[in-house]
Amino acid sequence: MLECKHRMKRKKWKKIRLGLIGRIIIALIIGAGAGPCAPVWMVRTFNTFNGLFGQYLGFLIPLLIVGLVAPAIADIGRRAGRMLLATALLAYAATLVSGFASYLTAANIFPGLIAPSTSLQALGKAAEAPAWFTISVPPLMEVMTALIFAFMLGLGMAYCRGEAMRKVCEDFREIIARTIGKAIIPLLPLYIFGIVLNMAWSGQAANLLSVFLKIIGIIFLLHIGILLLQYSIAGLIARRNPLMLLWRMMPAYFTALGTQSSAATIPITLQQTLSNKVHKDVAGFVIPLCATIHLSGSTLKIVACAIAIMLMQGIPVTPSVMVGFIFMLGVIMVAAPGVPGGAIMASLGILHSMLGFGDTEQALMIALYITMDNFGTACNVTGDGALAVIINRFYKG
Repeated sequence: MLECKHRMKRKKWKKIRLGLIGRIIIALIIGAGAGPCAPVWMVRTFNTFNGLFGQYLGFLIPLLIVGLVAPAIADIGRRAGRMLLATALLAYAATLVSGFASYLTAANIFPGLIAPSTSLQALGKAAEAPAWFTISVPPLMEVMTALIFAFMLGLGMAYCRGEAMRKVCEDFREIIARTIGKAIIPLLPLYIFGIVLNMAWSGQAANLLSVFLKIIGIIFLLHIGILLLQYSIAGLIARRNPLMLLWRMMPAYFTALGTQSSAATIPITLQQTLSNKVHKDVAGFVIPLCATIHLSGSTLKIVACAIAIMLMQGIPVTPSVMVGFIFMLGVIMVAAPGVPGGAIMASLGILHSMLGFGDTEQALMIALYITMDNFGTACNVTGDGALAVIINRFYKG
């Protein structure tokens, strides 16, 4: 009997697994707590790991862009049709609206909440604990070169009927997906722990965590605002009550909070969209497609988090830079959901090339984004229902 009880306890213990969000939150807490009393050798060790991982990430970013974006563009192009084109354009427009709403809100509210940090001074102290060694791993191409190459390759595959290059790109996408899932995502908590440990050792952790809490609260309110805006527009176009349309999609919202996956939530999203009197043919086409190409919630988070970190680091937030960044981010997001953590990983390239984010800023972006990942996914899938209502008005209305 005792052995059976012990076995049952062991089985229950094995079932308890921390997700990526849980591991990152633990890394943030432990790093902030251990930093002030950490010995120099420990800080140097994690600085070494962070330097190596940062080089590895920098090498992968152009390959990641080519591997994800090119097949996605080819896939959309080869399935061309009027409803596909209308859905893709509507999803892109919704993503842009979300990005600009986030920019306008963050640019006006965040400066009053976030004072420029003294992180540059802190890094001066961190120089007392340099990495044990460094290795330079230059990328094969620049980020913008990778973007142009991915667009050219994707459009070429869309209009050429040959299957050889398409098969190569699909295999390469699988390689990139497995690399992200097996060699990047598992190491992110350790990477973020090292960044926070170094900042806490330099006296910056308290400022960082307090800013994180403020940002998370505002982004959550932004998600609600975006959903209300999307359903108000859908209700106006379809001549329906927007609040009732949104209310019927709440099961999809709460399912996405638990699954953290747009794809896994498709059955519930589809069911609730049908309950909003969307024709089954329209819902069956729009919902699976939008699970891939519509990322209003993810775009909102990335823009808001980027502005917050720019303010923390004293980087100017200029309209000319942010407008171009949001337009480019909307295109990048088309390919993002194909892999776990794909949205933030795919955006790292333009965060670096257009906003000047280095390793520290990118690590903070990853931590902030993934901490709120379930809310972004819920916003994405719930917004899919609004887009389906709009498309239904024109094709079956």
